[in-house]
Amino acid sequence: MKKLSLLFLSILFISCNSTAQDKKSTQEAEFPIVKSEAEWKKELTEMQYYVLREAGTERAFTSPLNKIYEPGTYVCAACQTPLYKGKDKFDSGTGWPSFDRVIEGNVAFDTDNNLGYTRVEEHCATCGGHLGHVFDDGPKETTGKRHCINGAALSFIPQDN
Repeated sequence: MKKLSLLFLSILFISCNSTAQDKKSTQEAEFPIVKSEAEWKKELTEMQYYVLREAGTERAFTSPLNKIYEPGTYVCAACQTPLYKGKDKFDSGTGWPSFDRVIEGNVAFDTDNNLGYTRVEEHCATCGGHLGHVFDDGPKETTGKRHCINGAALSFIPQDN
């Protein structure tokens, strides 16, 4: 019985000391633009920093981008990488800008288990900034996906510019 207890404690210790805890620093190193926390804090507003760098979520219905439905491009607020096209935006009724597709190659995906269940998390593929999450309740006539994105993570560039 002592050997079994010792084996159990050893396995428990090893599993608690995994590389999963180093995930954030590994992710950040994978993106072409890497800056220090101080550099990001200097460049971003408080809300942008909270959303993009700390994976926060803005309150629903607070983003001025939520109700814009004109031609243009939504870019990363941190690095200006084009992420979503205005033509792919729809009113999901959730209070966050929602899109049925991304600009291919400019958005990276990861798994998020922070709420106790698995969600697909979206990041800017250039700077690693947290954007939001993908859900399977989008428009059935297109992709069926809803990319639920924090407005603070985006800037909108009208098509005329």
